[in-house]
Amino acid sequence: MSTPHPDTSVPTLDYYERNAASFWEGTRDHDVAQNIGALLRHIGAPPPLSILDFGCGPGRDLKTFRDLGHEAIGLDGSATFAAMARAHSGCEVWQQDFLGLDLPASRFDGIFANASLFHVPSAELPRVLAALHRTLKPAGVLFCSNPRGNNEEGWNRGRYGVYHDLAQWRRYLDAAGFDELEHYYRPPGLPRAQQPWLATVWRRRAPAIG
Repeated sequence: MSTPHPDTSVPTLDYYERNAASFWEGTRDHDVAQNIGALLRHIGAPPPLSILDFGCGPGRDLKTFRDLGHEAIGLDGSATFAAMARAHSGCEVWQQDFLGLDLPASRFDGIFANASLFHVPSAELPRVLAALHRTLKPAGVLFCSNPRGNNEEGWNRGRYGVYHDLAQWRRYLDAAGFDELEHYYRPPGLPRAQQPWLATVWRRRAPAIG
């Protein structure tokens, strides 16, 4: 397992440890059905599906996947979030730093990375995306939702974040071996200036023949 990058991981995880209860209260009622639907409709495998909720937090979406009948596993770097997610969802949850992943090969039909990958520094992103690529089954699907921007990177109220635009995000995912399936901005139904979230859906690219 790779060693996590302490300059970003430790303070960011400490923020979530200190604010776990208030984060849960502030996000437990968020409606992300659009995002969950975007992941599930692109997976061609028959249900029940094996889903990794990457950055599962306290387990809101993890429980939704389980209630839909899928085999859902959570992953989060925060020990408090991991415990909360296990209690709330009844699912298995792996406590792993995003920058120190140890994931099984070809394990998941889909990965749900909702508001999580933006915490990965751009210098580390290719390595993290490679780990996600490896843990997907052939033709597996990756969903990502990140706060968008103009490729700024740095600290925001105690958390490290990278605010990609669509062009830069596409370059990273293409280089990591993913093909784009769709993208959209959230919340739905608002002018673009009022849609701070960029959602993208990707399929693990088949290896080249020859």
